[in-house]
Amino acid sequence: MASSDVTAAAATRHSAVARENRHKADWRGWKFMWPFAVVFVFVFIIPIVYAIYISFFKKQMIGGTRFVGLGNYAALMHDQQFWSSVGRVALFTVVQVPIMLFLAAAMALAIDSMKLHGTKFFRISTFLPYAVPAVVSTLIWGFVYGAKYGLVGSLNDLLGTHIDMFDPNVLLASIGNINTWEFTGYNMLIFYSSLSTIPHSLYEAASIDGASEWQIVRSIKLPELRGSLAITVIFSIIGSFQLFNEPSILQSMVPGNAITTYYTPNMYAYNLSFSGNQANYAAALAIVMAIITMAIAYAVQLKSMKEQMR
Repeated sequence: MASSDVTAAAATRHSAVARENRHKADWRGWKFMWPFAVVFVFVFIIPIVYAIYISFFKKQMIGGTRFVGLGNYAALMHDQQFWSSVGRVALFTVVQVPIMLFLAAAMALAIDSMKLHGTKFFRISTFLPYAVPAVVSTLIWGFVYGAKYGLVGSLNDLLGTHIDMFDPNVLLASIGNINTWEFTGYNMLIFYSSLSTIPHSLYEAASIDGASEWQIVRSIKLPELRGSLAITVIFSIIGSFQLFNEPSILQSMVPGNAITTYYTPNMYAYNLSFSGNQANYAAALAIVMAIITMAIAYAVQLKSMKEQMR
């Protein structure tokens, strides 16, 4: 009896300790998280909060900085230069992103087909432009586009043509070509990683059943790309709306005023803040662009989730 009493008492104490530990917060995970959390708060959260804060003020030559509430946002809604830049990057996104993702998917399918010679070299060579800094890439293509000193100019002299890649009518397409060259390989690897999860025995079974190569692509491979397609679309939209490096670097190479200070929203915010001494208005612009970008990305994500649930 004494032994059973001791066992019962030990079980009671163990259950009491378990109940106490269940209600006690376990902070061990934060010991691993706090370095990242501190950096994240200081380099991401605090700048966003500060940008929202200063967007409610306006700096004037007479009277100093004063609180204007939503005045900067109201002025932004009637700013034709801002909406012109938004329309330009929207057009850029609608045209450039589908072309880039189509090429990336085609490359991934070609590598996954196991019928492409030199697969490793092809994969590395297509990814290599992503490793080149955007500034360097833009300078390279800027000299290639040069009608007087670059490859395009040499071709014009050889063929007797008058191609001008810096013409205002094709300038946005020229910038889109640079972005496509930079990021197609990156997106290709995302698509290829999704395709590599499909067991090749499934392809063999489909071939035995008489399925053609196109039927395998349409019925097996393309459905597998839906998840990665949503990710690449969202990232590409965010990147397109943040377009800055390429037009700002090409600005000194393009003759005339084809690339204005408000060519893209990011360029407009940069010039307002550092050249126009309007940091408060630039902060409001940045907040509005963040909201627009998040809304579009969220809509794409919802559409993708609905399609995957079918």
